[in-house]
Amino acid sequence: MTDTEKKDVLRLEENPFFEKSYQDVMDLLIEARNYVEYQEKRDIQRLPTDMRLLVNQETMRITCRLTQVMAWMLCQKAYFAGEIDMAEVFSEKFEIGGEVICLNNEWASDERLPPAVRDLLERSLNLYRRVQRLDDMMRDEFAYA
Repeated sequence: MTDTEKKDVLRLEENPFFEKSYQDVMDLLIEARNYVEYQEKRDIQRLPTDMRLLVNQETMRITCRLTQVMAWMLCQKAYFAGEIDMAEVFSEKFEIGGEVICLNNEWASDERLPPAVRDLLERSLNLYRRVQRLDDMMRDEFAYA
């Protein structure tokens, strides 16, 4: 496979879908960080201990999802910057991971959770699934190229 053909497999360098997803993860990262820094303490101060633990658990799930997505995005950017090669991009090391934690959506609709947490859970899951599908499609295409 030539270098040009290999780049065609990824096709992300100028892809608006990729850029939108990248911007979405950046926006969610900032929003999640701001929630934890400025709002979470107020939201949980009157909650019972078990609910505080649940809020902490679910904000960690949001963090895990966003970390997985951002790591995947940075891997793609590293490829187009010439910092890693195609074999590394499609290695297990750079595959989007954490499915057991990231795809667990058991508590997302629990109305005892603060609305901001439920919203971040839903949006981070949607973004994680979107990037996971993209990763799967690219890996399938690369396997047949």
